[in-house]
Amino acid sequence: MLFTSKNAIDAIDSIDKAWKKVPSYAIAKQTAQKIVAMGGIVEYQSSCSYGDEFAKEISPMLKNKKVLYLRAKKVVSNLVNILKSDGIEIKDEIVYFTKILTNIDKKLKPPKNATIIFSSPSTVDGFLSNFKWDDTYKAVAIGKTTSSYMPQYINHTIAPTPNMTDAIKTAKLLEYNFSKTV
Repeated sequence: MLFTSKNAIDAIDSIDKAWKKVPSYAIAKQTAQKIVAMGGIVEYQSSCSYGDEFAKEISPMLKNKKVLYLRAKKVVSNLVNILKSDGIEIKDEIVYFTKILTNIDKKLKPPKNATIIFSSPSTVDGFLSNFKWDDTYKAVAIGKTTSSYMPQYINHTIAPTPNMTDAIKTAKLLEYNFSKTV
């Protein structure tokens, strides 16, 4: 099984506990930790956190194996196509989707000068579906994929590694540097 999201692990666990007996390939440390915490077997933990790179990394390991990729309805990587082009027999199943909430109370709009972390392309969509971007905001994209999804008018910083811990550290550093200049 391939996991590129902790959400997919929660989704499959709510459907069928038998997944825990099948060796899993995890895109990142946090995903691997979640697999183990849920009682699954981590066959391999990637050294990268991007779908396309993950596919290239695991392709040699998956030769002559049937692979199930549990995923979100909307994905931005070409993982499936990359593996198929390498001759891997892969089936992908949608096990969850991200629902964008709309009509959020405008009182919840972040105040001026807020630092906002975007953890996925869906969080960019969700935020901008509800709030107008304020030029005083500071933005942090969790990684390259989310960064590439940001509208050009949003100046942002990319976390050094694509995980929430580093995104938070980056946001705190932006806040600290901002307060030093004011």
